[in-house]
Amino acid sequence: MIYHIVISTDEDGVFTGSVKELPGCISQGKNREELIYNIEEAVELYLESYEKHNETYLLNNE
Repeated sequence: MIYHIVISTDEDGVFTGSVKELPGCISQGKNREELIYNIEEAVELYLESYEKHNETYLLNNE
């Protein structure tokens, strides 16, 4: 599945990303590379948590 990441930076230059299709799945990094690494890990943990708790998630665009 393809996930869309919304990326922004704050006044201190910190990158923040949120996954459009996974509500509440966010992460940050000092630079774009670190953010991408962190958000990939956040997606894995997000999906593992839902699976562990026998929950399903809805895509925002459905």
